[in-house]
Amino acid sequence: MRQHLVARQLDEQVADRFPGRSGLRVLEVGVPPAAGAWSEAVGTLRLARAGHHVTLLEPDPEVRADVLSALEEEPSAVRRLVRLAEGDAGETGAHFLPRTFDVVLCHGVLAAASEPVGTLAGLARVLAPGGLLSVLVRNEAATALHSGRTGDWDATLAAFDAVEPTFGLETMTALLSRVGAPLHAWYGVEVFTPGTETTAAVPRQLAAEERAGRTDPYRSVAAHLHLCGVRGASSV
Repeated sequence: MRQHLVARQLDEQVADRFPGRSGLRVLEVGVPPAAGAWSEAVGTLRLARAGHHVTLLEPDPEVRADVLSALEEEPSAVRRLVRLAEGDAGETGAHFLPRTFDVVLCHGVLAAASEPVGTLAGLARVLAPGGLLSVLVRNEAATALHSGRTGDWDATLAAFDAVEPTFGLETMTALLSRVGAPLHAWYGVEVFTPGTETTAAVPRQLAAEERAGRTDPYRSVAAHLHLCGVRGASSV
């Protein structure tokens, strides 16, 4: 569910920013696990199939091996579009020059960064002017709601005591502006059925989630937020 929703939202934003273009320079930093294994639903392989040049920066050798194994099943034209690099989301400055990429994906890995603000700034720095930064984070502003739905009352009560959500909409909007990639569009992901990314969604369920993720006030209480920032021409 989560992967399909984010993929559709990303397609929409890429088409809006780069209408009719192929051959975009894409960086994906880290690959969140799906059912314990690498998932092609959103990132590297899927974008390469669409004709884009994709670099995956991933620290886990097992994940990189999974990607290589999947690539072996692809036509040579797709394989040539994928480059794998060893490293994590906080090391973009050591691997890439500024303004190298048209699109940067950071889906589900920002929370694991030792310096989330610095990591986000590094991701924005490697974007070309007008480039798209796609970030998926857990919506910590809605933690109490989703913990309560599962009956985890200790977590629910603890969520009320949080002074400020690390990855709420207001906080992330301010951070994106601070790093030079102001928020352009945002979606809620998993409004009704959080935690079902390993379950096949029925069409009506997917349609309901997709619509709610674009509609206030529902999207503000989704389990995850998909935020799309655009790098300004004057950003450094």
